Amino acid sequence: MDALLFAPVAVAIALTPGPNNFCGLNNGIRAGVGAALLATVGRVAAFAIFLTISAIGLGAMLLASEAAFTAVKWAGAVYLFWIGWRAWRSREFGGAALAEGAEAAVRAAAPVSVRAMALQEFLLGITNPKAIILFAAIFPQFIDPAQPAARQFVVLGAVYLMAEFVSTAVYAACGLQIRRVIRTQRGVVRLNRATGGFFMGAGGLLLATHR
Repeated sequence: MDALLFAPVAVAIALTPGPNNFCGLNNGIRAGVGAALLATVGRVAAFAIFLTISAIGLGAMLLASEAAFTAVKWAGAVYLFWIGWRAWRSREFGGAALAEGAEAAVRAAAPVSVRAMALQEFLLGITNPKAIILFAAIFPQFIDPAQPAARQFVVLGAVYLMAEFVSTAVYAACGLQIRRVIRTQRGVVRLNRATGGFFMGAGGLLLATHR
């Protein structure tokens, strides 16, 4: 096992566009990089569960069970459609500094809760069966059969979970830049609809996922 060799691979995988990374982007827009990083704890908790499942061999069992895989897939798709629809209908935009004359339209927007963002990150992660496929397919390639497997999974898992924080920092920073150019209520509505459309599209793609 070579954790240094795995690190850039982990970062590259973590940076791959997907529901959680777009959630990090959205959190960066709404609440800033710091809050988005704190919310990533929810994502990391979900992935830590999947890593544990893979380490004890249950990942292969879940992949082998069509019913279990389908149940997780549909749960994830329904959740993505739900948050997408909420975003599409929303006219609020927490954290944006709008131009003079436009801020009144969003002045009543509720402050963004880090706890709520972390919960959303967790639910997005735990209902994504593609994470199970990823860990079941990638991790064994970096495991040295001559060494204790449990210790290697812990080290590789820690490296990957740290890579998720790196990914969030990148996406949230991009979101912060987007926030700075949103200056009107119309821009808020368009951004919310783009966000909602992405999440609902991701739900559709998840339904198309095969084992």
